Amino acid sequence: MEVIEKVLSILEEELVPAEGCTEPIAIAYAAAKLTNILGNVPEKIDTYLSGNIVKNVKSVKIPNSDGMVGIEASTAMGAILGDSSKELMVIAHVDKSRLPEVKKYIEDKKVNVFLNEGDIKLYIRLEGTYGNDTATVEIQHYHTNITKIIKNGVEIKGCSCDEVCSGDVMTDRTFLSVELIYNLAKTIDLSLIEATFQKVIDYNSAIANEGLTNTYGIAIGKTIKEGMEEGVYGNDLRNKMASFTSAGSDARIKGCSLPVITTSGSGNQGMTASLPTIVYAKDKGLTEDEMYRALILASLVTIHQKTFIGRLSAYCGAVSAACGSGAALTYMKGGTLEQIENTITNTLANIAGIVCDGAKASCAAKIASSLDAAIMGHYLAMRGVAFDEKCGMVQSTIEQTIEAYGRLGREGMKQTDIEVLNIMLEK
Repeated sequence: MEVIEKVLSILEEELVPAEGCTEPIAIAYAAAKLTNILGNVPEKIDTYLSGNIVKNVKSVKIPNSDGMVGIEASTAMGAILGDSSKELMVIAHVDKSRLPEVKKYIEDKKVNVFLNEGDIKLYIRLEGTYGNDTATVEIQHYHTNITKIIKNGVEIKGCSCDEVCSGDVMTDRTFLSVELIYNLAKTIDLSLIEATFQKVIDYNSAIANEGLTNTYGIAIGKTIKEGMEEGVYGNDLRNKMASFTSAGSDARIKGCSLPVITTSGSGNQGMTASLPTIVYAKDKGLTEDEMYRALILASLVTIHQKTFIGRLSAYCGAVSAACGSGAALTYMKGGTLEQIENTITNTLANIAGIVCDGAKASCAAKIASSLDAAIMGHYLAMRGVAFDEKCGMVQSTIEQTIEAYGRLGREGMKQTDIEVLNIMLEK
């Protein structure tokens, strides 16, 4: 497969619409699939989840559920009201008159939740029964990757609607580098990516505007915006980017029914990689073509870093996405490849290792903090300043640096991940 074909395949896999936080939606997707296989809403569902899934579902509201929260709610919503053919939009359009059924299903304790033992960070297995029939749906590694379907003890490869179980891994990403991404952003035929990134602009801007218009949770985005108006924060482009992006996260975490375009399996990362780029491009009067090129750079830089970290970790993904948008900012300012690399290095040397303690209201604040660091990293880079290999984990090349910080998130923070989950479950 040629490089361009691989990149387009990666973008197709990564930049996907999702309504709601992707972890509860992945559970809802599996539950909807379970109902399809059994032909009826299961009489009982046993839900086996990895710790990272539990962590990211525990505190977020489920879209279109009238404010329901958590694992049981996402399972019941998917099983009763979901449409598995829509994947991460599985509960985007539901019959709300049936919400009492969902609530009763939960009250009757039809859903039992268990922590799955194992090393797979993203793992979902739902086992359901209806009458004499039993079924199992298993998802591993990424949110829509159904790796196993079993009905009445027999493993099947598809279901009645000819959907195929796919255990295939995603397109290889090891060929990516910051240099390749930079050159690709400058030269790619925009007709290949225009529709994809126009959807990114439309979807992610819509939910950010919603978060600024109405109050969701703690409302970090609105708070920054009001602080700018009141003189608490400077009324500048940096805070506009932080406010707009955080507002999208505010709305998404608190159950807004508008979809976002994800990056690396995360709506927050999708918004953090794209919305600052969009705000800057529009403020500076850049053309749409220039914006599209900056957006592909931001997205691929984010994906490149996450390749080393993994889908889920104790390492906050907003850091990786902020590196992406910081790199795009340097690109839009006419920065060189070296300056783009230095922007990433400066950001990682500052804030890498922010702990992910699940999807919840403070994600918006972590996004704002990460963007502040990325913008600082950008300005340092544009002035020819960068942290070097004498500084902590920074290495002599950008690729070695990305790999080192990826190792931190993937290996170094394993025990952190366990303790974060234990602390959350003890509350």
